[in-house]
Parts: sequence; structure tokens; C-alpha cells
Amino acid sequence: MIVRWGLDALPEACAAAGVSAPLLIASPRWDSLALPVVPAARWSEVPSERITEAAALGGDGILALGGGSAIDLGKAISAATGLPLVSVPTTYSGAEWTTYFGVRDPERRMRGGGGGAHPTAIVYEPRLTLDLAPETTVGTAMNALAHCAEALYAQGHNPAADEEALAGAALIAEWLPRVVAEPHDLDARTELLRGASHGGAALAGSNLALAHALAQAVGGAYGLPHGTLNGILLAPALRFNAAAVPDAVRRFGEAIGAPDDPAARVEELTALAGPTRLGELGVPETDLPALAAAAAARGGNLANPKPASSEEIELLLQSVL
Repeated sequence: MIVRWGLDALPEACAAAGVSAPLLIASPRWDSLALPVVPAARWSEVPSERITEAAALGGDGILALGGGSAIDLGKAISAATGLPLVSVPTTYSGAEWTTYFGVRDPERRMRGGGGGAHPTAIVYEPRLTLDLAPETTVGTAMNALAHCAEALYAQGHNPAADEEALAGAALIAEWLPRVVAEPHDLDARTELLRGASHGGAALAGSNLALAHALAQAVGGAYGLPHGTLNGILLAPALRFNAAAVPDAVRRFGEAIGAPDDPAARVEELTALAGPTRLGELGVPETDLPALAAAAAARGGNLANPKPASSEEIELLLQSVL
């Protein structure tokens, strides 16, 4: 992966990726941002399920600017066209590192997904994160922290990914509270973004596990923010996995400064901003059995050290309702 820092490095990153006239994927929020490259065309509906229409606009590559929704859309178009993808993330989601994606409609409901994207380059610009709302900041950073945790014990974990995961977890746990306290502290935002980058690299080198399976099942059903759900659901997933992989969970706890109770520390970080219970997001108790069955069948659960049964997952969801 080609990784550069600073928006002024975007032309170099695009050139290294073989992209000279990209299709820009960016929501209207970024209409006034002056980019140092000239796109061939622009698609502004984010998220979107109209992959074929977007791809038809042309370009010799894809440039995705925004959070996980924009980058996932860019990955879907990249997979459909075979074109290289250059990402400029504006949140801490980590989507820029992986080849797989979800497809959501404009109401954020899941409409499909797949793999086979061609992520080739990433440009990180911390200044683009300075105006993130606290809830988005915490939610997407907790998504990145979940990447770090799960990379340590998901099937396919390995020493290289472990190193990225531990580095990312330490940075996120240290700098997220500072960012919430001082949102326009550029140094703090930069270090938090570095932590998220490590988390994305860990994810790319390892796999997802139970927490993401839970978040995907719940989020896909109601169009809820993926990061916020990971913040809520990582703690019960850690408690479930502590019996199966105690050493991995302990290492994660040490990285975030809570070796004895990493789940409690995760709950503290989640509570910095935004909802901390599924009920606050409108998830009804009567839907838990169906959500549990959906989560049990997801790849993240199957890659968990001990796949959870539907009954076990229902209890985990109940614990954070």
C-alpha cells in the first residue's frame, strides 16, 4: 500500500497508483474543498447502491474522499471496474485498507457487498478531521479500536498484524480522550489518525471477528452507524472471548492501559460521546433473536476463536440493550 501524509501529497500518491484523471467519490459536504488533482468526473450520492451508474462516469481510477461510506462505495466501483482506488479518509474507520465492502442505499440500509477492490494508495490529512462531531469521532475511532482487538485473535492473525494492532490500540486509547477534550488540537487528531491507520493495517493483515459480526448484523438491519455499534458491542465480545483467548485479550488490555479489564476500558472510551446502549439507537428487544441468528452466520463470527451460537449472541445483545 502507498501511504502518504498531507493533502499536498495527493498528486504524488495518484501518480504512484497510476491514476491521472480519477472518478471522485465525495458527498456534497466536500464540495468546497480544493483538491490538488483534477477529477474526470464526480459522484456525490454517498452512500449509494447505484454502482453501475457511478462507474459509467469514467476516469482512469477511483478517488474516494470521506468516511467509511464513501470509501466503501469507492471500493465497490473499483471492484466492478478493476480500477485502482486512492482513498483520502476523513474519519477513523480504517475502510481504506481492505478489499471488501458493504453496499448501502442512501438511507444507509445494507443492500449487499463483496470483495475484489483494488485499494492502492492512501493519503491521510488530519486537518480534514478537525470538524468531526464528537459522536462521529468516538464512533469511528472505536471501530478502529475494534479492528485492533479482533486482529489479535481472529482466525488468520499473525505476528505482523499483531504488531500493527498493538501499536494502533495504544495510540487510540491515549489520544481519543484528548481529541474529545480538545477537538481542534491538530497534534492529537494526527496521533489518533495514526492509531486508526495502524488498526486498518492490522485488519488488512488479519481478519474480523465477533464484534464486527454483531455490528454488521445490527447496523445492516436498521441503517445505524457502524462505528457507534462497534463501540457498544466490542466490550461484550471481549468478555465472551476472554475465556477462549485470554492471552490475546490481555495483550489488548495492556495496550489500552487496562490489562485486568479491557472491556471496562472500552466502555469508558465509548461513553466519551454518543450512545452506549442498543436501546438508545431504537433497537427493539423483540428483534434480538433474529439479529442474533443473522450475526451467528456472518463471517466475523465464524472467524472468531470460538464461534458464538445464536443463543449466546442473543445474551450478548441483551447485555447492552
